[in-house]
Amino acid sequence: MIPRYTRPEMASIWEPQTRFKIWFEIEAHAADALAEIGTIPKEAAKTIWAKAKDATFDVARIDEIERETKHDVIAFLTHLAEIVGPEARFVHQGMTSSDVLDTCLNVQLTRAADLLISDIDKVLAALKKRAFEHKMTPTIGRSHGIHAEPVTFGLKLAYAYAEFSRARERLVAARKEVATCAISGAVGTFAQIDPRVEEHVAKAMGLVPEPISTQVIPRDRHAMYFATLGVIASSVERLSIEIRHLQRTEVLEAEEFFSEGQKGSSAMPHKRNPVLSENLTGLSRMVRAYAMPAMENVALWHERDISHSSAERMIGPDATVTLDFALMRLAGLIEKLLIYPANMQKNLDRLGGLVHSQRLLIALTQKGASREDAYKYVQRNAMPVWRGEGDFQTLLKKDPDVTKHLSDAEIEEQFDLGYHFKHVDTIFKRVFGES
Repeated sequence: MIPRYTRPEMASIWEPQTRFKIWFEIEAHAADALAEIGTIPKEAAKTIWAKAKDATFDVARIDEIERETKHDVIAFLTHLAEIVGPEARFVHQGMTSSDVLDTCLNVQLTRAADLLISDIDKVLAALKKRAFEHKMTPTIGRSHGIHAEPVTFGLKLAYAYAEFSRARERLVAARKEVATCAISGAVGTFAQIDPRVEEHVAKAMGLVPEPISTQVIPRDRHAMYFATLGVIASSVERLSIEIRHLQRTEVLEAEEFFSEGQKGSSAMPHKRNPVLSENLTGLSRMVRAYAMPAMENVALWHERDISHSSAERMIGPDATVTLDFALMRLAGLIEKLLIYPANMQKNLDRLGGLVHSQRLLIALTQKGASREDAYKYVQRNAMPVWRGEGDFQTLLKKDPDVTKHLSDAEIEEQFDLGYHFKHVDTIFKRVFGES
């Protein structure tokens, strides 16, 4: 986790103190269940809670023990015994380290997902507000980076809203998939611990029992989780790149907010660069990169190995922290985005009406011209305009093959900008509902 791209609430999920607190809760809830079924004394379970519930675990002490034991869970249990006393002998009975580690990781991932879902909600709120604000603001749609046909800026934002709505649904599903608990003992057979313990711990920790674990929770669940984060990051990048393109000097249809006193360049005082959206592009690349080791972690040896462990210690915090930061930055970027309708109109007009070429093509075919001939008539009048040699509408009116089928009034009718926006309301209802 790099402090520059880290928000405190998400970072706290991955702090050692939080991890040890979760480990303790897993062990203590397991002790409760063991006491309930008569495996350990009920007083022992009560003592475990009473002695350590409000404890601040000594991270330095645990690290010191681990340097000797070379085992993180044993180091924690040793420290816990120093806090609890003799009743600590009833902790971890029938359990294996992965019962604690995997259940804890899934608790952390579900908590992280909850924050990320909240982040997406903020992005959605910003997109919706700005989309309705510019629902009917005309702008040019581009394919291959080239002027195509008119759209509205509200539609551009509606595209993004729909995409992040899908992102939210995927993240909710990924959260559900990873929210499992395994307290099944070595190789997952429950030989040394009753399945009722797992059921109790799962409920207490807000999880569900893993239907079948080996010694670990199957890593296909985690692969899907991190892959989902990667897809969301790609959506962040897509919108960021759109903003970067729109801020180019030659386009300048939208621009990142530039605050008082902000500097764009150490050398050129005039510069206002799209630094936030460029930053989001870079952060998105990192989140996607974390998906690959998560997928490679699926293939463990037999019932368990620890080849996944080192990767997860990095990708768990880093992927969630980075995406959390990126989503909140994106929400703020959209909220404050400067939008220039006059420049949008200027760019729309830049090709002298060529953006209406398809309407002319269709109108000619409806009046009897073959599609091949109609395309030829429109294109031969469009190409001079593309080169800056004349006005599209004027050229069309002088072309006898065109005027044979269309009157001057009918040609002019095809240049109605509003024609392109007649279904904007329909699209908005599909995306946003009836609101």
